[in-house]
Amino acid sequence: MNDPIVLVSSYPPRVSEIATFTEEARAFIQKQNPDREVLVISHVDGRGDGVFPLIDPARPRWWKPVLNKLDELGPYVVHIQHDTGLYASPDDPSDTADEHFLDFLEAARHFPLVVEPHTIHSQMHEKEAEFLYRTCRSADVVIFKCHYQKWRLDWTFPGMGWRTPTNITIIPQGVRPDRRYGVHEVPEIRRQLGLDRIPNLSPHLVGLIACAHGNKRWDIMTGMWEQLRQEIHNRTGQEWSLLAANAVNAPRDAATTGPDLATVRELESKGLAHYFEFAASGDDYYRMMGVCDFIVLPSTDESQSHMLTRIIALNKPFITSAPLAGLATQTLESGGGLLFASANMLREAVLRLACDEPLRLRLGNELKAYLENVVSWDVVARQYGQAYAAAHEAKLCGSTVDLSQAY
Repeated sequence: MNDPIVLVSSYPPRVSEIATFTEEARAFIQKQNPDREVLVISHVDGRGDGVFPLIDPARPRWWKPVLNKLDELGPYVVHIQHDTGLYASPDDPSDTADEHFLDFLEAARHFPLVVEPHTIHSQMHEKEAEFLYRTCRSADVVIFKCHYQKWRLDWTFPGMGWRTPTNITIIPQGVRPDRRYGVHEVPEIRRQLGLDRIPNLSPHLVGLIACAHGNKRWDIMTGMWEQLRQEIHNRTGQEWSLLAANAVNAPRDAATTGPDLATVRELESKGLAHYFEFAASGDDYYRMMGVCDFIVLPSTDESQSHMLTRIIALNKPFITSAPLAGLATQTLESGGGLLFASANMLREAVLRLACDEPLRLRLGNELKAYLENVVSWDVVARQYGQAYAAAHEAKLCGSTVDLSQAY
């Protein structure tokens, strides 16, 4: 057996977007590399075959057991996930957690290192820029999700006296190619979710599917829904409902009583909407989106790629916020969604999609092509393989990776 590929990240049964991402990535990386084991070094709550639960962020030097395990495994490459707070204890400020993460990269530099940051803002504060710069100096290859993120560095870094790193590659967020539902499957999915027993739930559904936190801005949509629904009915004669489904990540989510949910509950009492809570892992996320005609994703946070992966996986037309860079980029690249930058633009976009079935079908077909050709995990895993080979060769030869001519 050849040297293994080792992923460092959170992992199920932890309920988080990064854990789910790593589980999916592992499966498709393994499919692309049948001659190597794909192992995971996870947080202490990770479980499964080939999973080593060693990361305890409550320990300032959480990475020492990780380093010892890497020395034991002798990996072909180490692929590390990073996101804000992923390696932080509840009492740690993010700056301190990032310093510990950078300590880990420095200590592990004798291995081929590939680092994949999940949140890179287009407008970076100084500490964020410095962290990213130092990460690029320690890793062999750093993976960005979008081209604009790398282009932005050409503006940000020279102003701080740094040259743009040459070891950055662009690999989009992977999307499952096996989660599409046919129209004939929707009635059965509604039954599985218990939606067939909901009085007044219309055949046509607009999905508001997310964690109901303030950065998702449900209120933009819920505040206009009652009038919108009536206008859709006046134009088409069709009945539509708003399906507001809250993916509960942690106990604190279950206690959310903010204005977003209060408005949904009021709409529900009028028979205009339905509120549904479900676990933020497993197939229910896909099922909830799968029963909707289209999805609305209003957000004030540009880093929502995990949400879009599910929408794209289902080939569901969507409406999302602009000019938030990550959301806008994938909307434009895929051709499968509409953008809004004001409440009135959102209103018009919802009317367009609800009243134009051929448009919904066209956008869905655009997403199908984008999935198959650009963001399918099968495509992304091959790109990972190229990044792994570059990192491995660089470490073997004592050289640095130069991808500056690739884009």
